[in-house]
Amino acid sequence: MSHILVITFEDENQALAVLRSLKNLEQQEMLNLEDSAIIVKDAEGKVQVKNMTETKVKAGAAVGGFLGLVIGGLLFPVAGLALGAAIGAKAGKHFGNGVDKKFVKEVRESLTPGSSAILFVVNHENTNILITALKPFSGKIYQSSFDSAAEEEMRKALL
Repeated sequence: MSHILVITFEDENQALAVLRSLKNLEQQEMLNLEDSAIIVKDAEGKVQVKNMTETKVKAGAAVGGFLGLVIGGLLFPVAGLALGAAIGAKAGKHFGNGVDKKFVKEVRESLTPGSSAILFVVNHENTNILITALKPFSGKIYQSSFDSAAEEEMRKALL
């Protein structure tokens, strides 16, 4: 089962540092990060959304690209690959259910200048690893779909 967690930070750098930590755990196969977004509002109030990971779109594009290559075969291999990738990406986006764009906008609008936030979707069974990964950081949970006990442990880790 997957859960979303949104954490806000009082500076512009911590959200990206958290993402790096989570991706490191993912590379070690200790965590499955399904989707993520970083939102930074600089001191002037300019907002940037960084590092959106739409895994279902990427997977759809890869599968579609392969099918396009097979279907296009010998006649038009490059065109078949491009067409298959485009169709696969659309299918992945259609069926994906990661971080909602409207929710990203809501979080973005709630940030103050000089702050940041991370939104990510992670598997529930990795709760203890996630709590340990959050301990070096200082932030506030903006929203969570974890049960109240797990969320409270995460809040304590972020102090």
